[in-house]
Amino acid sequence: MANKLALVTGAARGIGLATTKLFLESGWNVAMIDRDSETLVEVASGLDGTMPIVADISDPIQVDDMVRTVDAEFGRIDAVVNNAGVADFGRIEDHDFAVWRRVMETNLDGVFLVSQATIPALRESRGSIVNIASISGLRASTLRAAYGTSKAGVIHLTKQQAAELGEFGIRANCVCPGPVRTKLAMAVHSPEIIAAYHDAIPLNRYGSEDEIAQVIFFLCSDKASYITGQVIASDGGFESTGVGLPALRSSE
Repeated sequence: MANKLALVTGAARGIGLATTKLFLESGWNVAMIDRDSETLVEVASGLDGTMPIVADISDPIQVDDMVRTVDAEFGRIDAVVNNAGVADFGRIEDHDFAVWRRVMETNLDGVFLVSQATIPALRESRGSIVNIASISGLRASTLRAAYGTSKAGVIHLTKQQAAELGEFGIRANCVCPGPVRTKLAMAVHSPEIIAAYHDAIPLNRYGSEDEIAQVIFFLCSDKASYITGQVIASDGGFESTGVGLPALRSSE
């Protein structure tokens, strides 16, 4: 049987790249989708079994072209990982509509467009969709009106997908990463922010990109064959504890 094919958006860096590498290690092929052409081509050049495709998932025409290209090259799609996203943080009163739409176009519209375009192939393979939301879609936080709302939309869209596509054997699940130790996060998070996150997270640390990728791959695999419509917070317990009381913990 030909190798299974995973389509991963936002694959040029971070969680998307870590997920791509995990699929490859497990014998899958990967269609790597990203709009950052220079970075995408560079990272894909050293990864056997990949096909880099430059596309903006917020554009329906580019999405349709991308899916046709994947189908022509591989003839199948067994898993779709909707990972691409943008973050634009700011106060509600400072978010003009252009900012709001820019976030929604990629984070929510893109998930809808890619999922919709790949349904015929997923019906053939009885495959799976894994949408990457965020802990910000489960709990409100400062400066995340557009970002958090877009990710909350992804969570509900996942449940709609599970409800409507299950009869075709297509599973849909959602992963909500908490604070993850990416290069970008470490560059912009001050020591005070890092310490505050560590205090608020029961596991007392940031997650890694690989840890999130492991959850994504599991949900795409046959080991998760009876799991659909689920929202999994891979966050070290951050969502479950709310604000937390680090002072009490330190006195134990």
